[in-house]
Amino acid sequence: MEVKTIAAVFLPAILLVLFARVTYNLYVATALTLLLIAVSVYKGYADYPLIILIDLLSAAIGFIYAKSMLAAGK
Repeated sequence: MEVKTIAAVFLPAILLVLFARVTYNLYVATALTLLLIAVSVYKGYADYPLIILIDLLSAAIGFIYAKSMLAAGK
């Protein structure tokens, strides 16, 4: 449970920022990240509701950071 919690805190935000850097599109990056979260829930890797909530909060933080990152690059 501890490893899943730590991964849920960091990985979605890092993935969203990485996808935003690769695609140069915030919404594509968000869709890809949310799709990966949905697949992990479907496959049973995120089996606790708290892990799913932490995943979504981390993705929201990554969205905010990627939005400011992409805005600074223009």
